[in-house]
Amino acid sequence: MLDALLDNVPLQIMLVGALVGIASSLVGTFLVLRGTSMLSDAIGHSIVFGIVVVWLLTHQQSGPLQILGAALTGVLTVFLTELLVRTRRVKEDAAIGLVFPVLFSIGVLLLNLYARDVHIDTHTVLLGEIGFVWLDTVTLGDYRIPQSLLSMGAMTLLNGAFVTLFYKELKLATFDEALAKALGLAPGLLFYVLLLLTSGTAVAAFDAVGAVLFVAFVIVPPATAYLLTDRLWLMFLYGMAVSIASSVSGYTLAVVWNVSIGGMMAVMTGVFLLLAFLAGPRYGIVAQWLRRRGQHRLNEIRTLAVHLYNHEASPEQSEENVTRALREHLHWDDTKAQRVVERSCERHLIVRAGESLRLLPAGRELAREILEPGGRGEPRSVSETLG
Repeated sequence: MLDALLDNVPLQIMLVGALVGIASSLVGTFLVLRGTSMLSDAIGHSIVFGIVVVWLLTHQQSGPLQILGAALTGVLTVFLTELLVRTRRVKEDAAIGLVFPVLFSIGVLLLNLYARDVHIDTHTVLLGEIGFVWLDTVTLGDYRIPQSLLSMGAMTLLNGAFVTLFYKELKLATFDEALAKALGLAPGLLFYVLLLLTSGTAVAAFDAVGAVLFVAFVIVPPATAYLLTDRLWLMFLYGMAVSIASSVSGYTLAVVWNVSIGGMMAVMTGVFLLLAFLAGPRYGIVAQWLRRRGQHRLNEIRTLAVHLYNHEASPEQSEENVTRALREHLHWDDTKAQRVVERSCERHLIVRAGESLRLLPAGRELAREILEPGGRGEPRSVSETLG
C-alpha cells in the first residue's frame, strides 16, 4: 500500500492537501466559533518574521526549530494585538491590521538584507506550490517520502490529539469563558496553546499550499460546517469532509483547466461554502425560504380555521362560513381562497359542501389551541394570534 502511494504523485498531492485542510480545520473550528478567525491571517503573514529569525540564528530552513520559531511568532502576534486592544485606543480588527503588517514587513526586509541567496522567499511562504511536494523527500528506511506529507501528518495528529484530550475544556472555554475561569480551566492558556498549534500548522503548510491558502483552509471548512450543524463534534467531521472534498475536486479541476492546484483547492472550499449557504438544511437560504413559505401557508390555514370557529353555531354561520365570505372578511382573492380551502380539506381540518365550509374536529381543535392557549383566558383576536 505504501509503495502504491509513493508511486502515485496525484494521490500524494491530494493527500497533502487533505492533511493541510484537516489539520487547519481542527484548530480553525475554535477560531471561527470565538469570532477570531482572522488571527489565522495575521499568523499566516507574520510567520515570515519567525522563519527568517530562526534561519539567522541556526541557518536551518526547515525542521522542528523552524516550526517552533514561527509558532512563537504567531503567539507574539496575538500578544501584541491584545496589548493594543487593552489600551482601548483601537479595536481588535484594527489591532490585527496594525501588528501583522509590521512583523511581515520586518521579515521581508530581513530576507532582502541577509538571505538573498537562501531559498526562503515571500512567494514560497505566501503561495507555495503543492504540485511539487513529491520532489522534496526524506528517506525513511527503504522509502523516500514527501517531507510535506510527514510534516502535515505530524501536525494533523498533534492537533487531533490536542482537541481530543482537551475537548470539554476547549468547548467550555469557547462558549462560556467566564464559567471556564470560575472552574479553574485557564481558558487564556488553552487559547494560546491553540494559537501555537495554528502557527505550527501554518509553518508546516507553507511549503505545500502557502500561508495565504492556509488561511482559506483554517476559516472556510469550519465556516461551512457551522452552516450545516449546531453540534461541535459534527462541525469537526463536516470540516474534515469539506477539506478532503476540496483537495480531491481542486486537484482534478486544476489538472483539467491547467491552473494552480493550491489555488483551485482554496476555490473549491469557497464553492462548498456557497453550497452550504444556499442549500444548507437549517441555515441555507433555500431552507429558510421554504420554512417561511410553509409558515405562511400554515398561518393561512390557521386564519381560516379561526374564522370558521368564530362564526360556528351563530346566526351568521350560513353567510360567514362560505367561500365568498373569505373575499370580504379576509381580503383573499378567489385563487387564494380556493387554495387555502383545498389545503385545509387535504389536512382534514374542514369539509366543503358546495360554497358551505364546516370545521371537522381537527380543525376545531386547531382553532381552540390558537384562541384559547392552554385552555385559560379569553379568546384572542386573529390579529393578536398571528402577531
